[in-house]
Amino acid sequence: MPELSIVVPFYNEEENLSKLYDRLYSVLEKTEQNWEIIFVDDGSSDKTLEAAANLAENEPRVKVIALTRNFGHQAALMAGLDAARGDAIVTLDGDLQDPPELIPEMIDKWKEGYRVVYARRLNYRKDNFVKRWMSMLFYYMLRKLKVSSAPKNVGDFRLIDRRVMAELRKMRERTRYLRGMISWLGFDSAFVDYQRPDRENGKAGYSFAKLIRLAMDGFFSFSRLPLRIGLFLGVISIMTGLGFMAYMVYDILANGVYYHLYKLLVDLIFIFMGFLFILIWILGEYIGRIYHEVKQRELYIIHKEINTAKEK
Repeated sequence: MPELSIVVPFYNEEENLSKLYDRLYSVLEKTEQNWEIIFVDDGSSDKTLEAAANLAENEPRVKVIALTRNFGHQAALMAGLDAARGDAIVTLDGDLQDPPELIPEMIDKWKEGYRVVYARRLNYRKDNFVKRWMSMLFYYMLRKLKVSSAPKNVGDFRLIDRRVMAELRKMRERTRYLRGMISWLGFDSAFVDYQRPDRENGKAGYSFAKLIRLAMDGFFSFSRLPLRIGLFLGVISIMTGLGFMAYMVYDILANGVYYHLYKLLVDLIFIFMGFLFILIWILGEYIGRIYHEVKQRELYIIHKEINTAKEK
């Protein structure tokens, strides 16, 4: 059984895969650990799966899991984690922005007794301004609202202990936000700091829409606060309406000003409709997620495996 498992989910990383493997192999061969690499193809439409299969043919410690379609980054990551057999499991992306050269330092932290070791970015993302600003705002809100204790400036580049993985496997909810789930488990953690390099080839796997979806998964999966927003907004709207009404009554009695009743009614209707729409949207998000959970569908479906115990 390997002591160290490396899990790499990828989607259309044909240009980066061989470079990543060369760097991983160079790093892992210098460690004293028995290792395995698990590549998870999340329904790539290019020749990434073919490239991964070629690597596995020449190295039995390289395992490939191909999903039937694109299930999403978190599902692909979970497919690799479920297959991992190591005492320690390192997850990283396949775009060369998570440097494998940090793995030995992460292993050292693990040997010191830490169950989770995060790779923490010291530099800001070089995405477009809107994407960077939205990311910063999202994590700021998570911390301030105490929705999730996920550390700042960390992604999915981390090492987790086998004990952590055992607990994570028990959490089978269909909407997954692994950064928050691992943090929620509460195991002792440490950090390895690094400067995140720019992407060399290909396009970012996370589009703006996917980042928004991940943010919503994180927020709604770890907080009941949105359900309480309805009460807060309702109180504010009622106070606003009563305050405006009191002002009009005072203006009429003190200054003799005449107000058409329809003006007040229209203003109040618009205020209440706005808050009702917000509340309906929030309830819809939770109901949709409950519906998604009760269907009990698999997180992912495996199409093909290479060099694994379940190889078909």
